[in-house]
Amino acid sequence: MRAPHPALRPPQTVGIALGAGSARGIAHIGVLQELRDMGIEPQVICGCSMGALVGASYATGHLDALETWVTQLNTRDILRYMGIRLLAQGGVAEANALIAYLSETFGNPNIEDLPVSFATVATDFYAGKETWLERGLLWDAVRASIAIPGLITPVAWRGRWLVDGALVNPVPVSVCRALGADIVIAVNPCSLMRSSGAQIQLAEDDAAPGSEIIEDASTGAGNQNLLGRLGNALRGATDPIRQLWSGRQGPGTLEVMQGAITIMQDRITRSRLAGEPPDVMLLPHVNHIGLLEYHRADEAIAAGRACVRQSADAIRHALDIPVGVIR
Repeated sequence: MRAPHPALRPPQTVGIALGAGSARGIAHIGVLQELRDMGIEPQVICGCSMGALVGASYATGHLDALETWVTQLNTRDILRYMGIRLLAQGGVAEANALIAYLSETFGNPNIEDLPVSFATVATDFYAGKETWLERGLLWDAVRASIAIPGLITPVAWRGRWLVDGALVNPVPVSVCRALGADIVIAVNPCSLMRSSGAQIQLAEDDAAPGSEIIEDASTGAGNQNLLGRLGNALRGATDPIRQLWSGRQGPGTLEVMQGAITIMQDRITRSRLAGEPPDVMLLPHVNHIGLLEYHRADEAIAAGRACVRQSADAIRHALDIPVGVIR
């Protein structure tokens, strides 16, 4: 039987799987913007953690508004939106102010009413099972997906306690396939394959890792970034114990948490994608950005755009688009 003429082929459904990555995941904004500039708009969007947040903004038509907002955040804003509560149960931040802001600014529709197919990934904490949130209020689903263990408190959802989906499916290609995507573009902002291999350097002044001073855009005054503030608080609490040990200073508490999360996500992602590979894998070069360095949003977004431009040929091939059609 003669193959159908290419012009008669049914249009293929394009899906995008936006991976976890905290501040590194802001690169998803640049990825989606660059794809849009190339004339590619996914009909299926699945996100995990920060990927869920950026994907939700895209699905509601507010991607550019999210870029404007996130690139103007200063340290004080981040602390306020995170809602630091050192005595909170299950974490040190509640993120209620963040979800309230996004709901009020971008609207909070039911997922099933969105113009695209959308889902977030979370983890059933006690059962250890992957949970896909495909119905219900959009930002409630995002809140469950961003509940980083030990940092952001778990979420009660229909009789279960949910935490970050990165524990089970950091780059949810499988969810895109299940929602009907024929072609899946995956974005992994936490891949160790993009690590620079830089050596650990000990600070001469014995400063806590991540405690550098940055400029507060609203006041012009120097402030420690979020990682520095949390790190110093935990460091101060453990000083008496650490002083019992001799030798050089090792990684800080939050540095270890960040590193452990990155390693875990990388290993889980490699394992999952070996059995459920995407058609195109994008690896933004953002490993130099700390997981809580939200003040580096401009860098992350630029890295996302650059990654798409570098992979334009692979994207064109996967979508079977002739040379010269993609702008």
